[in-house]
Amino acid sequence: MNKKTALKIVNVVIAVLILNQAASVGLRGLIGPEAFELLHEGGGALLLLGVVIHVILNWGWVRATFAKKG
Repeated sequence: MNKKTALKIVNVVIAVLILNQAASVGLRGLIGPEAFELLHEGGGALLLLGVVIHVILNWGWVRATFAKKG
């Protein structure tokens, strides 16, 4: 799988996980604590992993943008 395809997949997964975070907070009163823990805390851990993968895949851009020599 090339980098461009991987980024497309990771970006969609991150977007879904962000929506999951918002939805789980919005539905917190309607779902039990076990379901909230699974959806919100588990989803948050997966979101963090997705962000790390996203940054790794974009590391060249990060380095080129923020490590410019003055």
